[in-house]
Amino acid sequence: MRHLLTAEELDPETASAVLDTADMLKSTLLGREVRKLPTLRGRTVITMFYENSTRTRVSFEVAGKWMSADVVNVSASGSSTGKGESLRDTARTLSAAGADCVILRHQASGAPQRIAEWLDPTGTRVVNAGDGMHEHPTQALLDAATLRERLGGLAGRRIGIVGDLLHSRVARSNTHLLRTLGAEVVLIAPPTLVPEGARNWGVEVTHDLDSQLPGLDAVMALRVQAERMHGGFFPTEREYSVGYGLNAARTAKLPEHAVVLHPGPMMRGTEIAPRVADSARAAVEQQVRNGVHVRMAVLYHLLAGEENTA
Repeated sequence: MRHLLTAEELDPETASAVLDTADMLKSTLLGREVRKLPTLRGRTVITMFYENSTRTRVSFEVAGKWMSADVVNVSASGSSTGKGESLRDTARTLSAAGADCVILRHQASGAPQRIAEWLDPTGTRVVNAGDGMHEHPTQALLDAATLRERLGGLAGRRIGIVGDLLHSRVARSNTHLLRTLGAEVVLIAPPTLVPEGARNWGVEVTHDLDSQLPGLDAVMALRVQAERMHGGFFPTEREYSVGYGLNAARTAKLPEHAVVLHPGPMMRGTEIAPRVADSARAAVEQQVRNGVHVRMAVLYHLLAGEENTA
Protein backbone atom coordinates (compact mmCIF):
# COMPACT_ATOMS: atom_id res chain seq x y z
CA MET A 1 0.00 0.00 0.00
CA ARG A 2 1.72 3.19 -1.19
CA HIS A 3 -0.98 5.72 -0.26
CA LEU A 4 -4.43 5.54 1.35
CA LEU A 5 -6.70 7.75 -0.73
CA THR A 6 -10.05 5.96 -0.92
CA ALA A 7 -11.83 3.03 0.67
CA GLU A 8 -12.98 2.01 -2.79
CA GLU A 9 -9.40 1.11 -3.77
CA LEU A 10 -8.95 -1.32 -0.86
CA ASP A 11 -9.31 -4.98 -1.78
CA PRO A 12 -10.50 -7.52 0.84
CA GLU A 13 -6.98 -8.76 1.57
CA THR A 14 -5.50 -5.29 2.15
CA ALA A 15 -8.45 -4.08 4.23
CA SER A 16 -8.39 -7.22 6.37
CA ALA A 17 -4.62 -6.92 6.82
CA VAL A 18 -4.98 -3.37 8.14
CA LEU A 19 -7.77 -4.42 10.52
CA ASP A 20 -5.78 -7.43 11.73
CA THR A 21 -2.75 -5.20 12.35
CA ALA A 22 -4.96 -2.81 14.33
CA ASP A 23 -6.13 -5.73 16.48
CA MET A 24 -2.52 -6.81 17.02
CA LEU A 25 -1.44 -3.31 18.02
CA LYS A 26 -4.39 -2.98 20.37
CA SER A 27 -3.48 -6.27 22.08
CA THR A 28 0.19 -5.30 22.26
CA LEU A 29 -0.57 -2.01 24.04
CA LEU A 30 -3.24 -3.45 26.35
CA GLY A 31 -2.27 -2.98 29.98
CA ARG A 32 0.94 -1.09 29.23
CA GLU A 33 1.62 1.83 31.53
CA VAL A 34 3.66 3.50 28.77
CA ARG A 35 1.90 3.10 25.46
CA LYS A 36 4.87 3.46 23.16
CA LEU A 37 6.29 1.30 20.38
CA PRO A 38 9.55 2.01 18.50
CA THR A 39 8.12 1.01 15.12
CA LEU A 40 8.27 4.41 13.41
CA ARG A 41 11.21 5.93 15.25
CA GLY A 42 12.97 8.39 12.95
CA ARG A 43 9.91 8.88 10.73
CA THR A 44 8.19 12.24 10.33
CA VAL A 45 4.41 12.45 9.97
CA ILE A 46 2.80 15.80 9.10
CA THR A 47 -0.91 16.47 9.45
CA MET A 48 -2.35 19.25 7.28
CA PHE A 49 -5.99 20.07 7.98
CA TYR A 50 -7.86 22.64 5.91
CA GLU A 51 -11.11 21.83 7.74
CA ASN A 52 -11.90 21.62 11.44
CA SER A 53 -11.47 18.25 13.14
CA THR A 54 -11.19 16.81 16.62
CA ARG A 55 -11.38 13.01 16.39
CA THR A 56 -9.45 12.45 13.17
CA ARG A 57 -6.67 14.91 13.86
CA VAL A 58 -6.14 13.90 17.49
CA SER A 59 -6.23 10.17 16.75
CA PHE A 60 -3.66 10.50 13.95
CA GLU A 61 -1.41 12.51 16.26
CA VAL A 62 -1.76 9.98 19.08
CA ALA A 63 -1.25 7.09 16.64
CA GLY A 64 1.99 8.57 15.34
CA LYS A 65 3.33 9.36 18.80
CA TRP A 66 2.45 5.93 20.18
CA MET A 67 4.60 4.51 17.36
CA SER A 68 7.46 6.92 18.17
CA ALA A 69 7.14 8.99 15.00
CA ASP A 70 7.81 12.72 15.04
CA VAL A 71 4.38 14.27 14.45
CA VAL A 72 4.04 17.85 13.20
CA ASN A 73 0.63 19.53 13.01
CA VAL A 74 0.14 22.25 10.41
CA SER A 75 -3.06 24.28 10.34
CA ALA A 76 -4.18 25.98 7.16
CA SER A 77 -4.81 29.23 9.02
CA GLY A 78 -1.24 29.30 10.29
CA SER A 79 0.46 28.24 7.09
CA SER A 80 1.53 30.05 3.93
CA THR A 81 -1.76 29.11 2.27
CA GLY A 82 -3.08 32.22 4.01
CA LYS A 83 -0.59 34.18 1.90
CA GLY A 84 -1.81 32.58 -1.31
CA GLU A 85 0.57 29.62 -1.59
CA SER A 86 -0.80 26.86 -3.83
CA LEU A 87 -1.64 23.40 -2.54
CA ARG A 88 1.08 21.94 -4.75
CA ASP A 89 3.76 24.24 -3.37
CA THR A 90 2.64 23.56 0.19
CA ALA A 91 2.79 19.80 -0.38
CA ARG A 92 6.22 19.95 -1.96
CA THR A 93 7.47 22.16 0.87
CA LEU A 94 6.34 19.60 3.45
CA SER A 95 8.00 16.81 1.50
CA ALA A 96 11.24 18.77 1.11
CA ALA A 97 11.19 19.47 4.86
CA GLY A 98 11.38 15.73 5.51
CA ALA A 99 7.80 14.45 5.69
CA ASP A 100 7.62 10.68 5.30
CA CYS A 101 3.83 10.87 5.37
CA VAL A 102 1.37 13.74 4.82
CA ILE A 103 -2.11 13.34 6.28
CA LEU A 104 -4.48 15.74 4.53
CA ARG A 105 -8.00 16.92 5.19
CA HIS A 106 -9.27 19.29 2.53
CA GLN A 107 -12.58 20.82 1.52
CA ALA A 108 -12.01 19.97 -2.16
CA SER A 109 -12.84 16.46 -3.32
CA GLY A 110 -9.79 14.88 -4.95
CA ALA A 111 -7.17 17.04 -3.21
CA PRO A 112 -5.33 14.07 -1.61
CA GLN A 113 -5.17 12.31 -4.99
CA ARG A 114 -3.53 15.35 -6.56
CA ILE A 115 -1.00 15.62 -3.76
CA ALA A 116 -0.20 11.92 -4.10
CA GLU A 117 0.50 12.46 -7.81
CA TRP A 118 2.79 15.39 -7.06
CA LEU A 119 4.67 13.66 -4.21
CA ASP A 120 4.81 10.11 -5.55
CA PRO A 121 8.33 10.57 -7.05
CA THR A 122 9.63 11.80 -3.67
CA GLY A 123 8.48 8.70 -1.79
CA THR A 124 6.28 10.68 0.59
CA ARG A 125 3.13 8.76 1.51
CA VAL A 126 -0.28 10.47 1.52
CA VAL A 127 -3.32 9.64 3.64
CA ASN A 128 -6.76 11.06 2.90
CA ALA A 129 -8.24 12.27 6.20
CA GLY A 130 -11.41 13.43 4.45
CA ASP A 131 -11.80 15.31 1.17
CA GLY A 132 -14.92 17.34 0.54
CA MET A 133 -17.94 15.12 0.01
CA HIS A 134 -15.81 12.37 -1.53
CA GLU A 135 -14.25 9.90 0.92
CA HIS A 136 -12.91 9.31 4.43
CA PRO A 137 -11.21 5.90 4.26
CA THR A 138 -9.76 5.70 7.79
CA GLN A 139 -13.21 6.41 9.25
CA ALA A 140 -14.58 3.46 7.29
CA LEU A 141 -11.74 1.26 8.56
CA LEU A 142 -12.32 2.18 12.20
CA ASP A 143 -16.06 1.61 11.77
CA ALA A 144 -15.34 -1.81 10.28
CA ALA A 145 -12.99 -2.59 13.18
CA THR A 146 -15.70 -1.65 15.67
CA LEU A 147 -18.32 -3.76 13.92
CA ARG A 148 -15.95 -6.75 13.80
CA GLU A 149 -15.48 -6.46 17.56
CA ARG A 150 -19.15 -6.08 18.36
CA LEU A 151 -20.61 -8.51 15.83
CA GLY A 152 -17.80 -11.03 15.49
CA GLY A 153 -17.47 -10.44 11.75
CA LEU A 154 -18.93 -8.55 8.81
CA ALA A 155 -19.71 -11.22 6.22
CA GLY A 156 -23.45 -11.49 5.75
CA ARG A 157 -24.27 -8.70 8.20
CA ARG A 158 -26.83 -6.06 7.23
CA ILE A 159 -25.75 -2.50 8.01
CA GLY A 160 -27.99 0.54 7.72
CA ILE A 161 -26.53 4.01 7.08
CA VAL A 162 -29.04 6.73 7.91
CA GLY A 163 -29.27 10.45 7.29
CA ASP A 164 -27.41 13.02 5.22
CA LEU A 165 -26.03 10.71 2.54
CA LEU A 166 -25.73 13.51 0.00
CA HIS A 167 -22.97 15.42 1.78
CA SER A 168 -21.34 12.51 3.62
CA ARG A 169 -17.89 11.21 2.70
CA VAL A 170 -18.31 8.76 5.60
CA ALA A 171 -21.33 7.18 3.91
CA ARG A 172 -19.44 6.72 0.65
CA SER A 173 -16.35 5.17 2.25
CA ASN A 174 -18.37 2.90 4.51
CA THR A 175 -20.54 1.73 1.63
CA HIS A 176 -17.49 0.72 -0.39
CA LEU A 177 -15.55 -0.91 2.46
CA LEU A 178 -18.43 -2.75 4.12
CA ARG A 179 -19.42 -4.29 0.79
CA THR A 180 -15.79 -5.23 0.14
CA LEU A 181 -15.72 -7.06 3.48
CA GLY A 182 -18.89 -8.99 2.71
CA ALA A 183 -21.58 -6.95 4.46
CA GLU A 184 -24.92 -5.93 2.98
CA VAL A 185 -25.54 -2.18 3.08
CA VAL A 186 -28.85 -0.33 3.01
CA LEU A 187 -28.88 3.47 2.63
CA ILE A 188 -31.76 5.29 4.34
CA ALA A 189 -32.48 8.99 3.88
CA PRO A 190 -35.05 11.57 2.82
CA PRO A 191 -35.31 11.79 -1.00
CA THR A 192 -33.59 15.20 -0.93
CA LEU A 193 -30.51 13.75 0.80
CA VAL A 194 -29.89 10.77 -1.47
CA PRO A 195 -26.98 11.32 -3.90
CA GLU A 196 -27.73 11.04 -7.58
CA GLY A 197 -26.63 7.59 -8.72
CA ALA A 198 -26.64 6.06 -5.21
CA ARG A 199 -28.64 3.13 -6.53
CA ASN A 200 -25.69 2.34 -8.79
CA TRP A 201 -23.47 1.72 -5.75
CA GLY A 202 -24.74 -1.85 -5.54
CA VAL A 203 -26.80 -1.24 -2.40
CA GLU A 204 -30.44 -0.91 -1.44
CA VAL A 205 -31.76 2.65 -1.07
CA THR A 206 -34.93 3.43 0.88
CA HIS A 207 -36.66 6.36 2.55
CA ASP A 208 -38.38 4.31 5.28
CA LEU A 209 -36.20 3.87 8.38
CA ASP A 210 -38.72 2.13 10.63
CA SER A 211 -39.37 -0.77 8.26
CA GLN A 212 -35.63 -1.53 8.08
CA LEU A 213 -34.76 -1.56 11.78
CA PRO A 214 -35.85 -5.13 12.70
CA GLY A 215 -33.51 -6.60 10.05
CA LEU A 216 -30.37 -4.60 10.81
CA ASP A 217 -27.27 -5.86 12.62
CA ALA A 218 -26.01 -2.29 12.95
CA VAL A 219 -27.22 1.21 12.20
CA MET A 220 -25.03 4.25 11.65
CA ALA A 221 -26.53 7.70 12.11
CA LEU A 222 -24.82 10.39 10.05
CA ARG A 223 -24.29 14.01 11.01
CA VAL A 224 -26.51 16.52 9.25
CA GLN A 225 -23.89 18.66 7.52
CA ALA A 226 -25.58 22.04 7.63
CA GLU A 227 -22.35 23.81 6.62
CA ARG A 228 -22.51 22.11 3.20
CA MET A 229 -26.20 22.75 2.64
CA HIS A 230 -27.33 25.62 0.44
CA GLY A 231 -31.09 25.55 0.38
CA GLY A 232 -33.80 23.60 2.19
CA PHE A 233 -33.25 19.85 2.25
CA PHE A 234 -35.89 19.25 4.96
CA PRO A 235 -38.45 21.57 6.58
CA THR A 236 -37.13 21.71 10.16
CA GLU A 237 -34.70 19.88 12.44
CA ARG A 238 -37.67 18.57 14.41
CA GLU A 239 -39.25 17.05 11.31
CA TYR A 240 -35.93 15.47 10.34
CA SER A 241 -35.64 13.97 13.82
CA VAL A 242 -39.18 12.60 13.66
CA GLY A 243 -38.46 10.84 10.38
CA TYR A 244 -34.82 9.80 10.72
CA GLY A 245 -33.58 10.39 14.26
CA LEU A 246 -32.47 7.39 16.31
CA ASN A 247 -34.57 7.58 19.45
CA ALA A 248 -35.29 5.02 22.15
CA ALA A 249 -38.48 3.79 20.49
CA ARG A 250 -36.67 3.17 17.22
CA THR A 251 -33.67 1.41 18.71
CA ALA A 252 -36.06 -0.88 20.59
CA LYS A 253 -37.07 -2.25 17.18
CA LEU A 254 -33.51 -3.38 16.46
CA PRO A 255 -32.44 -6.97 17.18
CA GLU A 256 -30.97 -7.41 20.65
CA HIS A 257 -27.41 -7.78 19.32
CA ALA A 258 -27.56 -4.77 16.99
CA VAL A 259 -25.05 -1.92 17.33
CA VAL A 260 -25.53 1.85 17.00
CA LEU A 261 -22.70 3.93 15.52
CA HIS A 262 -22.10 7.60 14.79
CA PRO A 263 -18.95 9.10 13.21
CA GLY A 264 -19.30 12.30 15.25
CA PRO A 265 -19.68 15.02 16.10
CA MET A 266 -23.18 14.09 17.24
CA MET A 267 -26.09 16.49 17.02
CA ARG A 268 -27.91 15.14 20.05
CA GLY A 269 -31.66 15.42 19.76
CA THR A 270 -31.59 15.63 15.96
CA GLU A 271 -29.73 12.60 14.56
CA ILE A 272 -29.57 10.62 17.79
CA ALA A 273 -31.26 10.92 21.15
CA PRO A 274 -29.00 11.39 24.20
CA ARG A 275 -30.47 8.25 25.77
CA VAL A 276 -29.44 6.21 22.72
CA ALA A 277 -26.00 7.83 22.34
CA ASP A 278 -25.16 7.00 25.96
CA SER A 279 -26.63 3.48 25.96
CA ALA A 280 -24.74 0.19 26.08
CA ARG A 281 -25.92 -0.48 22.52
CA ALA A 282 -23.99 2.54 21.21
CA ALA A 283 -20.35 2.09 20.17
CA VAL A 284 -19.45 5.76 19.70
CA GLU A 285 -16.58 5.86 22.21
CA GLN A 286 -15.39 2.46 21.00
CA GLN A 287 -15.17 3.94 17.50
CA VAL A 288 -12.89 6.71 18.80
CA ARG A 289 -10.63 4.25 20.64
CA ASN A 290 -10.43 1.99 17.62
CA GLY A 291 -9.61 5.02 15.50
CA VAL A 292 -6.23 5.34 17.18
CA HIS A 293 -5.30 1.69 16.60
CA VAL A 294 -6.58 1.67 13.03
CA ARG A 295 -4.59 4.78 12.19
CA MET A 296 -1.54 3.23 13.83
CA ALA A 297 -2.07 0.25 11.52
CA VAL A 298 -2.39 2.51 8.46
CA LEU A 299 0.89 4.27 9.30
CA TYR A 300 2.54 0.91 9.91
CA HIS A 301 1.51 -0.47 6.51
CA LEU A 302 2.53 2.73 4.74
CA LEU A 303 5.85 3.36 6.47
CA ALA A 304 7.09 0.15 8.07
CA GLY A 305 5.13 -2.86 6.91
CA GLU A 306 7.29 -4.09 4.08
CA GLU A 307 10.65 -3.65 5.79
CA ASN A 308 9.42 -5.21 9.06
CA THR A 309 7.98 -8.18 7.20
CA ALA A 310 11.29 -8.61 5.39
